[in-house]
Amino acid sequence: MPPTTSRIRTLPPVALALGDAAVFVLWAALGLARHAEGITAAGLARNAGFVALGWFAVAPFLRTYARPGFRTLVPTWAAGVTLGVVVRRTALRRPLVEDGLGSLLVALPVALVLLLAWRAAAAALGRLVRR
Repeated sequence: MPPTTSRIRTLPPVALALGDAAVFVLWAALGLARHAEGITAAGLARNAGFVALGWFAVAPFLRTYARPGFRTLVPTWAAGVTLGVVVRRTALRRPLVEDGLGSLLVALPVALVLLLAWRAAAAALGRLVRR
């Protein structure tokens, strides 16, 4: 009989964080490909870096890695990706109001789908590893 516990079985926090960072690189690659900008290291760093910065800036406050799960993932996603997109647009001197809202409305759902897919895979892998 499996042990009863309220703790979610998933990968260790460092592995989750590395996977989250990889999700932002994938997110950036998809965006660069969609806009036909060419996928370069500089483009990936520029686009993924700001969103990852936003994510990892809010993650400690929301206990994203201390309490991994849907309840911490969603607020971190909403705040972190939004912060990252706003900081990116500001740093690149692009308007926040005109097309910035449109880019945020695309960035949020795409990032959420990728993060949910990754975290579901991490939970499944965590269950297999801990058997």
